[in-house]
Amino acid sequence: MISECYVKPLHELSLEAKQPIYFTPFELVFLNGNYSQKGLLFAKPTPPENQDFSISTFLDDLRRSLSATLDHFYPLAARLATRKQENPPCYVIYIDPENCQGVKFVHGTLDATVADIVTSKDVHILVHSFFDLNNAINHDGHTLPLLSIQVTELADGIFIGGSVNHMLADGTSFWHFMATWSEIFRSKAISRPPIFKKWVLDGSDPIINLPYTHEEQFIKRSEHAHVRERFFHFSSALVAKLKARANAECNTNKISSLQAVAAFIWRCVTRVRRQPNKSETICRLVSNNRSRVNPPMTDNYVGNPVQLVSTTTTVEDLMAHGLGWAALKLNEAVKNHDYSEVKKWVESWLKNLFVYKLSGLFNPNLVHFGSSPRFDMYGCEFELGKAVAARSGSVNKADEKMTMYPGREGGGSMDVEVFLLPEYMMDLEHDEDFISALESN
Repeated sequence: MISECYVKPLHELSLEAKQPIYFTPFELVFLNGNYSQKGLLFAKPTPPENQDFSISTFLDDLRRSLSATLDHFYPLAARLATRKQENPPCYVIYIDPENCQGVKFVHGTLDATVADIVTSKDVHILVHSFFDLNNAINHDGHTLPLLSIQVTELADGIFIGGSVNHMLADGTSFWHFMATWSEIFRSKAISRPPIFKKWVLDGSDPIINLPYTHEEQFIKRSEHAHVRERFFHFSSALVAKLKARANAECNTNKISSLQAVAAFIWRCVTRVRRQPNKSETICRLVSNNRSRVNPPMTDNYVGNPVQLVSTTTTVEDLMAHGLGWAALKLNEAVKNHDYSEVKKWVESWLKNLFVYKLSGLFNPNLVHFGSSPRFDMYGCEFELGKAVAARSGSVNKADEKMTMYPGREGGGSMDVEVFLLPEYMMDLEHDEDFISALESN
């Protein structure tokens, strides 16, 4: 670590911007969640294309453009606050923009190369050191930064990694922030102003009073077993082939590329786990509710309006039927997750408030897909050219977790970061269906 500082918005906040921002039910349930960690690996500019590149100048430009970006994304520079009383019990958690302590900005160096990172069979353990706040949970945002940026200089590369409080931002919001920062770095313009006015269910109070008097009543930190981490690349041709196969098997055209790839991985992972035939297997996707609420929100809405959507069957049925059958079950689960389902869940939660314990969200028969290949990660260039690779940090990783990324070459290609216990990963690497498909890339 070379240095760290805190970056604040370039200009003083308006009176309106200093007002508290209250969380929605989608966000409050994740008080125990870890920060989200994503970042981009770039090749360092080299002569003769860029004779004048200076890391110190680049860092100064990053800090200045980050400050200008925080004029728009000012809640990321704030801290959480809690208003509470014991009689009657009142516990309200919110973002306090007036407590503008800034975004943490860390500069570090590492004696490694880009090739060390991208050619490693498993995700290189050094990648975990590219991120800050590795042990933080969302509730820690009362005292810790809501966003920390770490810039790590490699021998021939630069990694820009962000650790963001997951109650403030889902993947849609994080990559919106990164795109805006890159845009301002390049031209000082902004094409998509963020929206922080929170969605509220008609007839409900925007200020939610949790039934607690102390954080010990709901805070539960979780630990996960050691897993292996690998990236598997699905070319645009392979994605198209899996999508066409899934749709043809069901005589339909409604199965998406993501659903086809997720179903393929679900079947392969379930097979290598060797669960009993009569046991349940679950496939779960993270659903973006922006387009599902009424009125719908745009992708400029900043927050974490997501829910978990799943489908369940027996191992026997999943293995007996084809790819299309599994993909269609995912398609139906997503289709059925409409506004009436979202509204029903919110109304139920408001009658019986609770906070998820992460250990309760996972089980050994689950395959969980997070993030999205639709995020424009590689559009964030910071005048370094297209990133060489995208990577994630050490948190939010468990035996059942899969993280989706767009492929660097675009065209509908995908990269899937797979986390499995070592024995399952070894079997997946030798699974005939899985390997033969990837070899056809």
